[in-house]
Amino acid sequence: MKISSWNVNGIRSIYKKKFSKWFFDEKADIVCIQETRANEIQYPEELKKINGYNFYCSSTYKKGYSGVAVWSKIRPDYVTSDIFNKNFDDEGRILKLVFKNIIIFNIYFPNGRLSLDRLKYKIKFYDMIIEYLKKYNNKNVIVCGDYNTAHLPIDLARPKQNKMVSGFMIEEREKINKLISIGFIDSFRYFNKMPENYTWWDYKTFARKRNIGWRIDYFFVSINSINFLRSSCIESDIFGSDHCPISIDIF
Repeated sequence: MKISSWNVNGIRSIYKKKFSKWFFDEKADIVCIQETRANEIQYPEELKKINGYNFYCSSTYKKGYSGVAVWSKIRPDYVTSDIFNKNFDDEGRILKLVFKNIIIFNIYFPNGRLSLDRLKYKIKFYDMIIEYLKKYNNKNVIVCGDYNTAHLPIDLARPKQNKMVSGFMIEEREKINKLISIGFIDSFRYFNKMPENYTWWDYKTFARKRNIGWRIDYFFVSINSINFLRSSCIESDIFGSDHCPISIDIF
């Protein structure tokens, strides 16, 4: 089974950039996307009715903001976007899909750069996710999406210059450590310890041309699922967003 994840930076925008071609070329069994910036009515009809896939999405009350979606060849037993409370669920950042043998969370973690309040919101969001995941420590769980945090210095091109920038602040990185401590593994680093592997590049500075990037998109898998993990990839040759897709293969 192949599972893919991509922060598309607007589904209506990327739809015009051959998203459908990528989707079918990807040949994934499950596709998770983040930052859709659209509610279900605003999705192109073609994307809501892809033959062979079940479609689910969650959006915010605020137009043009946040949002996540999933296409799955396998029909889940249960799907929900409500796992916390109104303050955290209303931003459309989570889809939880429960299958017979696995639980998948597609999450768009908040960005903390806009203000101190948003940084606090992001930290609280992490805390709630981690606490929630503790109850699944004996299950096969995958948590994919845009975490908006580079975990280690190897995960961004310029760690020294960004240690006080949200996305690489110690209090954010400690939340990734906490996730690992409750029994989750960074699937990409399980296979690949090399530097210069990034998933996001700043548009404004044309950073992608120089590969001045950050690795902030992840597949974390529960430790008891690690034997099912075959590969974990960053698809840096795919364009259309300021992020690139990532994927894992499991069996």
